[in-house]
Amino acid sequence: MTTSAPSKEVVIDVQNISRHFGDLIAVQDVSFPVEKAAIFGLLGPNGSGKSTLIRMLLGILEPTSGTAIVGGHDVRSEAEAIKRQIGYMSQHFTLYNDLSVHENIQFYGRIYGLRGQPLKDRYDAVLELTSLADRIHQLGGELSGGWKRRLALACALIHEPSLLFLDEPTAGIDPVARRELWDLLFELSANGVTLLVTTHYMDEAERCSDVGYIYLSRLLAVGKPKQLKLLPQVTPDGTKRLELLVPNGAQQMMRLRTMPYVHDATLFGEHLHLLVDASTENDSLISDLSIPSDQATVREIAPSLEDVFVTLTQQAERAADEVELAHGKATVSDSQATVSRSSDTAMAPTVPATAPVDEREPKPSATSHKAKPKSKKMPDATTTRPPQKRRGGTWRGLGAMLSKEFIHIRRQPVTIFFTLVVPAMQTIIFGYAINTQIERIPMVVQNLDGRQKSRELIESFRNTRRFQIEDIAYSDDTFMRSIVSGRTKAGLRIPPDYSDKLLRGEQVQVQVLIDGSDSQVATTALNTTQLLGLNLSLRVAKIKADALQVSAARDPTGQGGLPIETRPRLLFNPDLESAHFFVPGLVGVILQLVTLFLTSFAVVREREQGTLEQLYVTPVGRTGLMLGKLLPYAAVGFVTLLLVLTVMIYLFQVPIRGSVPLLLSLSMLFMVCSLGLGLFVSTLARTQLEAMQFAFIIMLPSILLSGFVFPRSEMPLPIYIATFAIPATYFIEILRGVVLRGADMLDLTNSIIGLTVCGIVVLGLSIARFQKKLG
Repeated sequence: MTTSAPSKEVVIDVQNISRHFGDLIAVQDVSFPVEKAAIFGLLGPNGSGKSTLIRMLLGILEPTSGTAIVGGHDVRSEAEAIKRQIGYMSQHFTLYNDLSVHENIQFYGRIYGLRGQPLKDRYDAVLELTSLADRIHQLGGELSGGWKRRLALACALIHEPSLLFLDEPTAGIDPVARRELWDLLFELSANGVTLLVTTHYMDEAERCSDVGYIYLSRLLAVGKPKQLKLLPQVTPDGTKRLELLVPNGAQQMMRLRTMPYVHDATLFGEHLHLLVDASTENDSLISDLSIPSDQATVREIAPSLEDVFVTLTQQAERAADEVELAHGKATVSDSQATVSRSSDTAMAPTVPATAPVDEREPKPSATSHKAKPKSKKMPDATTTRPPQKRRGGTWRGLGAMLSKEFIHIRRQPVTIFFTLVVPAMQTIIFGYAINTQIERIPMVVQNLDGRQKSRELIESFRNTRRFQIEDIAYSDDTFMRSIVSGRTKAGLRIPPDYSDKLLRGEQVQVQVLIDGSDSQVATTALNTTQLLGLNLSLRVAKIKADALQVSAARDPTGQGGLPIETRPRLLFNPDLESAHFFVPGLVGVILQLVTLFLTSFAVVREREQGTLEQLYVTPVGRTGLMLGKLLPYAAVGFVTLLLVLTVMIYLFQVPIRGSVPLLLSLSMLFMVCSLGLGLFVSTLARTQLEAMQFAFIIMLPSILLSGFVFPRSEMPLPIYIATFAIPATYFIEILRGVVLRGADMLDLTNSIIGLTVCGIVVLGLSIARFQKKLG
């Protein structure tokens, strides 16, 4: 009694999985199992869907339909659990070029939670396995192609995965390195590691224990290499395969393809592989080629895997063409077919090697393999063409380059938007918003007189349109608090004997306190106050002179003088130096510039280089990944803050009047908000160019609409309201309040609340958009 061998454990089970990108079908109804310790080769030409299928199995790309179980976990609902037990080696080198071999391996070891002695043991093991011990101090970007593959394999194996996904691991490396890498894969398989390898090399397919062939998004065949070669479709009944060695094989191949009993002819090095009728005699074949028998060698051979896949590909293409013709569609080129064929295209069905094959499979006709009509004669290899005159000199190719660049622009809607729409929007907004004419300076009034004359003085200040009465103070503390907090920029204090002195013809002193932290506003307030005092004095003097023919007022020495003497005094910036106004604001602008650009560019650069995708495959959490990206730049931003503050204090002589700890803590709050903006930009941008464009959109309003250069109070109401959504608005007010006015936390309550709300909103949006998945 014969007992069947026990079935092996299935570690990857794919059932009817598909992935669509809009109208493009990347993977369609793919199903296959992978057993434990197998080397499963997934073959197919570029663009057939191999990498997309791998990404779905890794849990970083959501399937459109179907299911897949990897290591006992569903790729849809348990993606993070899958990542803890797999290793991934991308098609391209996606490690860090500016880290050494040692640093790359250590980094991925720590990503997978290895510390201390376990990390050291695994580090030594992968170095020995990949023979990288002599190169641990060499930068990743300086390694040759073969050694980069070894480094990528070492990083993928550092945590001892039970499953290893290798996406074209030998692409771009020399034959010796390819063989050495495959020796490593065989060793891993012998140790119980399951490998899924994508490739388009036929010799590598022969090395796999199981093979699946994917073409035009569908899996055409799956099974063991020996079984695939025995498929009836590969060598149909009534045919056989021959290997022919003749002089000028390439020329003879074209002749062979015209013979009625030759179904296929392909050149393999110096030999020709033929599919011919089984009744074909070797001597007759050589005779039809008009070659002496002693110059030709013919022998019957078994089909290769390449024969298998070429045959299946031709059948799939014929089936697709027949469906298109049945629907009345015009025949399209191969490149167009790859993009445009949709799910209703009838492809050749998946053929398991162990399943019975339909004996009614039609035998290829004698002419079915021909791709080109015979009406066009191929040029003879010995034919030479007359030399063509080259035109244009250094201008040659200009038209082609222009055409290519316009195609690039046309296919990048974001670039078109930033090039045409955004500049127009900014011109309109800033054209209305920026106004250097200072009006409606907020003023606080402390009227200690309260009579008609004092009210007329207040009205005179209001009628200048340079001042706007915002607050009435009834105590000295309230009066000063209004100015120190920044709610008002000027303060009018009328003495209690104001009306009495005017009636007695004595000189009365009215105090006007002006916030000098904003030199533009302060200058306007100072000039307006002086001119108003002069005008009021002249008016009173004229009335007195006309009525009494005497001096209108006398100063304390008894000399004639102006009836009203205004005595303005500048607070915080008495010399009206522009540096005291601009430099504190510049701290905020530079801090946002550094944190915003560093964060957004760093994340987008990793996405472009593929290293971010490599991180997606690891079990690192989303919060860990985000904080790991943000915190280093927060440290850089803090150093930048200290540097700029040092320059402000010692070079521009702008002292910090308020609390330094308060300033540093609120600066860190602003940096968190700015880093969140950078992360948000990285979720919107796919390239560094787009990141720069988005960052530019954020930075320009931060400079022009935040109050850094122009007073916000002069902007139109809609734009003024919009400025409250700009984090720099609050931080610049905080900087000027603490640095110039010595404001405390109570004075800055509104700005602190506004900055906190902005930070929560920005981080919330960034976290919501930042996903550990592709598209």
